[in-house]
Amino acid sequence: MKITRQTFDECMFPCYSPLDFVITRAKGSYVWDDNGNEYLDLTAGIAVNSLGHCPKLIAKTLKKQSERLLHCSNIFANRYTLTLARELQHRTPFERFFFVNSGAEANEAALKLARRYAFDKYGEHKDEIISFTHSFHGRTFFTVTVGGQDKYSKGFGPRPGAVTHLPYNDLEAVKAAVSDKTCAIMVEPVQGEGGIIPAAPGYLKGLQEIAHAVNALLILDEVQTGNGRTGRLYAYEHSGVQPDILATAKGLGGGLPIGAVMTSADIAAHFGPGTHGSTFGGNPLICACAVQVLRRISEPKFLEGVTVKGGILAEGLQKIGKRTGMFKEVRGLGLLQGAVLADAYAGKAGEIQRCLAPWGVLILTAGSDVLRFAPALNIRKAQLKEALKRIETGLIDYLKIHQI
Repeated sequence: MKITRQTFDECMFPCYSPLDFVITRAKGSYVWDDNGNEYLDLTAGIAVNSLGHCPKLIAKTLKKQSERLLHCSNIFANRYTLTLARELQHRTPFERFFFVNSGAEANEAALKLARRYAFDKYGEHKDEIISFTHSFHGRTFFTVTVGGQDKYSKGFGPRPGAVTHLPYNDLEAVKAAVSDKTCAIMVEPVQGEGGIIPAAPGYLKGLQEIAHAVNALLILDEVQTGNGRTGRLYAYEHSGVQPDILATAKGLGGGLPIGAVMTSADIAAHFGPGTHGSTFGGNPLICACAVQVLRRISEPKFLEGVTVKGGILAEGLQKIGKRTGMFKEVRGLGLLQGAVLADAYAGKAGEIQRCLAPWGVLILTAGSDVLRFAPALNIRKAQLKEALKRIETGLIDYLKIHQI
C-alpha cells in the first residue's frame, strides 16, 4: 500500500492542513520524510517531545513495561501510576494528582474541580470562570469556551455559560470584573496559541490576590509551559506564585499521551468517588515512561541547559529579525519563543512556515502573525545554531521570491 500526502486528503477529516510531505522516521532533533529529506525539528510535536524523537530512555522503558503491565484501569491501584504521583510530590509543592491523556482533559478536570469546590463550599451561585482573550485551553467544548478565541468555539451550538473573558496582562480589568460569583481565574503563564505572550511582572501574583479576595481559585494552564519548557520545571516558579490548581501535559510524557492536574489535598477532596474519571488516565505504561522523563528534565543541570539554549534561540531570532526586517519582536521564556512578524508580513505565518520546510527546518505558528519555536529541550547547541542559519537563509529566499 503506497502512502502519500494525498492519502491524507482521501482518508482523514479535513481538520488539519499538514505540510506537503509524509514523515517516516525521526531521531533526536532530526526528522526524515518519505523522499529521504532531512529536517531540523524546532516543533518537538508542538512542545511534546521534551527529550527529542525516539529517545533511548523511553524506548527502553516501553519495552520493559510492556512486558509487565499495559493497562488495568482505575478500578485498581498500580505501582507505576503511584510512583509518578510520588515523584511529582517530591518535586512540587502539590499534594494530590489526577492523571489524564491530554492537555484539554487536564484543563477540563481543573475547571470541573474548581466549580465543584466552589459549589460545595459556597453554593451553586459561585460558578463564574474568568479567563483571557487570545487564551487557549483545549478542544473539549468546556475548555474551548473558556479559551478566549471565538473562532474555535463558534458554530457548535450553545456554549457553556458563566465564562468571562478579559484582556491579558490587565489587572485593573480583573479587579473590576470579579465578584462573589467568581469561582476561578484560569490563565497561561505564557499565552501559547495567542502569540507567545509572557505574563507581565507581578501579573500572576496580582491575579492570585484578586482571586483569593473573593474566595476564588487560581488555575494555571501549564500544558505548554510546564515540564522544563521555560527553564524551570513549571513556569509559575519564575513568578514565585503557587497556583491553587495546575494543569499540565505535553512534555510530561516525552512524546506519549499524558496530562496531570495538581492541587492541594483540601481541594482534591471535593472530587470524591464518582465525581470524575478517565478510563485511560494514569495508564501504567505511559506513567512508567513519564517517571523517567520527569527525573531527567527536573535535573538542575538539564534545566540550566534549557535556559542557556533559550537565550541562544532568542538572540539568534533577534539577529535574524534585524538582518531581514521580518520580525518586530521576539518574546517568550526558555525554549518557547515567538517571533512576531513585522506589519508587512502580518497574516503570513503559515505561508512562511511552509516556505522554510524546503530549507530543512520545521517550525510552528501561534496564530497568523507569530512564528513559534519549541524545540526538544535537549537539542544540542550546534543543532540550534544550524537551524537558525537555515531559518535566515530560508527567509532571505522568501523575500527574494516575493520581491518584498
